[in-house]
Amino acid sequence: MSDSTPPFRLDGRVAWVTGSSRGLGKVIAETLAAAGARLVVNAYTNRDQGEAVVAGIREKGGEAMLVTGSVLEAAEVDRMAGEIEAGFGNVDIVVANATPVQWMKPVEEYSWEEYQSMVDAFIKSPFLLAQRLLPAMKQGWGGRFINITSEVFHSSVPKFSAYVAAKGGQIGWSRSMATELAPYGITVNTVAPGWIPVERHDGIEVEAKAAYIKTVPLGRWGAPADIAHAVTYFASREAAFVTGQTLLVNGGRTPW
Repeated sequence: MSDSTPPFRLDGRVAWVTGSSRGLGKVIAETLAAAGARLVVNAYTNRDQGEAVVAGIREKGGEAMLVTGSVLEAAEVDRMAGEIEAGFGNVDIVVANATPVQWMKPVEEYSWEEYQSMVDAFIKSPFLLAQRLLPAMKQGWGGRFINITSEVFHSSVPKFSAYVAAKGGQIGWSRSMATELAPYGITVNTVAPGWIPVERHDGIEVEAKAAYIKTVPLGRWGAPADIAHAVTYFASREAAFVTGQTLLVNGGRTPW
């Protein structure tokens, strides 16, 4: 890539975005593709929606392929990685965005199985992706791991302990990995969105949404594109000297 290349371009890079058939993941995938990345859309149960995302990227002149499967199982991660390598080559950018069902309730009402599902989604999955992809990535240009966390860890949301704890673990894992992988030029960062309304929030009560927006200093809802642009920055060569960081994208709710 020459010095005359416009900033924040990802031309030729292979980006795997988990949980990208809808919601934040879909917009992240579309945004990275618009920046020139060869985009790997990953769906688990929503194959039709994943295919629609791929088609949309291709219609705009981008490159995209679909892999289907769970990023919670090592065998599935290995299979999907092999499909990507056969179709696009080695993965350069990993965006761990997939998320399971989330529960809000007092700690006495949680089961450990519910806690475990959060740990699997936000710590086990990035771990499995890293283990599978790092051998090739270490031989490359300096890869990027970008984990989508949440403001909930920083704002200590009550009655959400399983999710908050796992997100805290994800941030801790990312910081440790950032130091471990720095000698290889590989960066590991996290993007922590505030409440960004997407399809899965359609059933939330109007009162809850109104109460939240009153706490946002910038006075508006964040959009999926706000998160996607932050991810694009971390994925770019311009962020090559930034690692181990968490970028809160929440309109100033947690300015620390």
